[in-house]
Amino acid sequence: MRNQEKREERDLSSSCKNKRAANQSMLLCCKVFFSESRSRAALDAIERAARLDPETVIVNKFEDWAYNRTRYTLVSYVIHDSTGSAIYSPLQQTVLAMVEAAYGAINLELHSGAHPRLGVVDDIVVHPLARSSLDEAARLAKAVAADIGNRFQVPVFLYGAAHPTGKALDTIRRELGYYRPNSMGNQWAGWTLREILSEKPDEGPTQVSRARGITMIGACPWVGLYNVPIMSTDVSVARRIARKVSARGGGLPTVQSLALVHGEDSTEIACILLEPNRIGADRVQSRVEMLAAQEGLDVEKGYFTDSSAEMILEEYMNLISADRA
Repeated sequence: MRNQEKREERDLSSSCKNKRAANQSMLLCCKVFFSESRSRAALDAIERAARLDPETVIVNKFEDWAYNRTRYTLVSYVIHDSTGSAIYSPLQQTVLAMVEAAYGAINLELHSGAHPRLGVVDDIVVHPLARSSLDEAARLAKAVAADIGNRFQVPVFLYGAAHPTGKALDTIRRELGYYRPNSMGNQWAGWTLREILSEKPDEGPTQVSRARGITMIGACPWVGLYNVPIMSTDVSVARRIARKVSARGGGLPTVQSLALVHGEDSTEIACILLEPNRIGADRVQSRVEMLAAQEGLDVEKGYFTDSSAEMILEEYMNLISADRA
């Protein structure tokens, strides 16, 4: 039965490849966050898996040694049936291959870093690009979640458009204790939470593998990821600033923020801009600078950890054009 399923997947993939040129306006972007940046062997294994299917393109990559965290930005097309319903994207098998490689190369019990995480594959988010829809992004997210839960026996929590009620990522993370450091120096190390979850995941078992942890998978419109360095190691002050930057703390609407240790001489205000066209990096930068000045602290110019949707789309088109040349 499994061999038959694999043959069907190959047949579908082959037919989709013939349609690639006609479907470049129907694209999905998938960002995968792995809890690793210090092991070259682990990242090489993940990247080899990502390149097995040339129909999926790694458009961007961001590594942070202090956080011990790496994000890959992938883009590929989506295929529709005769009724217009999305039925396939090469992203699904590529992401699963990367996840399998990560589980073979990374042990969460041996991991430590200055960024919160709950799993080896900590977060997977799908964004619509070009003319694709949020529903199509949610379909892919749910398909990947089911595969990870069933194949690898990892608990998966859905969020955003992939969740039945649109539950927010930060809400789920708070419920699971994501934001609480579990090691000295405001670090996250190993697995110290329960091995049996009190909340039933959307996919996979309630029992957690300490080596793999759990995974969040969602779909949402494009978000911006913007970090602002503060020249201080005082995390309590950075947390006060982060609280006043975030919408939750009465700061900027549609902005989520978190204070994290970053290296030996600084902290960062790590921000998610939920509507970057409404509240952008300039507003965040100004707010952080004002609040830091009140604390007598210096601030460096912030930086994006990924490109805009427009830049990702342009880079993808350039890469596939070069590949065809």
